[in-house]
Amino acid sequence: MYIGRFAPSPTGPIHFGSLVTAVASYLDAKHHDGIWKIRMEDLDQPRFVEGSDKAIINSLHQHGFHWDDEIIYQSHRIDIYQTYLSNLNQQGSTYFCECSRKEIADSAMTGIDGMIYPGTCRNKKLDANHHALRIIAKDTFITFEDKIQGSIHQNISKDFGDFILKRSDGIYAYQLAVVIDDALQNINTIIRGADLIDSTSRQIYLQKNLSFPSMNYGHIPIATLNQKKLSKENHSTPVNDANIKNNLIACLKFLGQDYELIEKENTLTNFWTTAIQLWDISLVPKIKTIEI
Repeated sequence: MYIGRFAPSPTGPIHFGSLVTAVASYLDAKHHDGIWKIRMEDLDQPRFVEGSDKAIINSLHQHGFHWDDEIIYQSHRIDIYQTYLSNLNQQGSTYFCECSRKEIADSAMTGIDGMIYPGTCRNKKLDANHHALRIIAKDTFITFEDKIQGSIHQNISKDFGDFILKRSDGIYAYQLAVVIDDALQNINTIIRGADLIDSTSRQIYLQKNLSFPSMNYGHIPIATLNQKKLSKENHSTPVNDANIKNNLIACLKFLGQDYELIEKENTLTNFWTTAIQLWDISLVPKIKTIEI
């Protein structure tokens, strides 16, 4: 059975870019008679905005989303992440790193998604005291077929280097937490923004290291305004819950869907029924950004 999810970060109210992702992941799951779950990715507590999780959930409810199972919070799952991290440590797959960002910037090359750590601390015997924990990125070629963007081919060592699993401030890294959560929630299909497409190879690499099953991925274009990604950090305007139908139609247009019949529906229930029936992922633009 298809099991998908939507995993917002509660750092502010939902904006158009997040709503597009929710719509795409929801429609793809329900079109395949699947399950759709919600997970709050709130590990980075310094960025957490009090009450934003409830605001996101309320906005999704107002827009007619129906999710399966209880909503889980990453901040409640710290012990689980540590258990799997300890397994990687015991395998000899990780090491502690004491390098500062400046030291890395002075010696590292630029990769696909930031600086490629040069492995300075690989052979040092450091403890966990205020040090980051990195995974050893072996010379591994990762390839996957994205449902929207097509074939992706990347080399973990050459394109990313030894990436962080736990930060020096004790916060578990997104790459680790998302892989563990997806596996334990039995997620098998992930529809999300193209800003995360370069995280996928690292997540597949971690799945292999943790003996987790692989996933199906589809990365929709991200919405930009003045060539900047819509995000809470960029103070993007929250969606107006008083304009539900207009918001959803705008999402369908953004996703390249045939929306004329859907637009004629006079109830939210009928809107979703028709949208689910007519959903066609092949119509989603095969580009990474769309200016709105």
